[in-house]
Amino acid sequence: MLTSMEQKIDNSSQPVQNPAQISIRDISMVYRGRSGLIDKITRRTSKDYVALADISFDIAPNTFVSIIGPSGCGKSTLLNLIAGLTNPTSGEILINGSAIYAPGPDRGVVFQNYALMPWLTVAENLHFALEAVFPDMSIADRKSRVYEYIELVGLTGAEKKHPHELSGGMKQRVGIARALAIDPEILLMDEPFGALDALTRGFLQDEVARIWEQKRKTVVMITHSIEEALLLSDKIVMMKRGPAAGIDEILDVTFPRPRSRENLDQQSGYHDLKAEMEDHLMRETRAVEASRV
Repeated sequence: MLTSMEQKIDNSSQPVQNPAQISIRDISMVYRGRSGLIDKITRRTSKDYVALADISFDIAPNTFVSIIGPSGCGKSTLLNLIAGLTNPTSGEILINGSAIYAPGPDRGVVFQNYALMPWLTVAENLHFALEAVFPDMSIADRKSRVYEYIELVGLTGAEKKHPHELSGGMKQRVGIARALAIDPEILLMDEPFGALDALTRGFLQDEVARIWEQKRKTVVMITHSIEEALLLSDKIVMMKRGPAAGIDEILDVTFPRPRSRENLDQQSGYHDLKAEMEDHLMRETRAVEASRV
């Protein structure tokens, strides 16, 4: 188990041939208030809000990283920064050594709310993404890749269905297939199973684990589930509460792969890691609630 400072030291000693794929360097994110304006509810002058403060850590290639923390700690903000959907107020994010300022085909994003185009079929949703990223790809090649990834996520036979004809789990499979079809180096997932029932959630966790074993992408996933993080992750980033949220600790998960949820709790160190994560979330959540009183 490493603190964020120890993590920096540990990463700096990695061999040159295996550099960090994602480097987050002194990131801060401030949402500017409108000076002089009065909030209608609090009747106070609007002030700047510091969402994230001085965050630094590295992610090695082909690593599955989960981010956990109390509600409002800036998890989605951090993921959006890695995706290039927003830019930090200060600091920088490097992908393979180059600073990023916008979204790119090297990063695929899976959203909690599916974000499918309702007027398009399953196949058309994937085809649209491929056409946007690879406009010069032949129609035959696009069609071949669409069906490859539909098969990968287990949706063969549903190609012509529209989103309203799909269950929540099937919609999320489409979102995962669409993100993977553009062949990104990095897959970013914002609570991808949060809106699903427990049974479907467990099934899709197993599917993501299977796909990760096949494709070995670098994955960064936000989750509120301790068990989910322990099942899927190589590292778990535990964030502190906001404002000015930062990293409390980064945990190493060294359980052998492939993993099975049936015997995961029998792995050495499982209960210690789970207890530490529970203590962290409980402590930070209580502090958030106390600040609202």
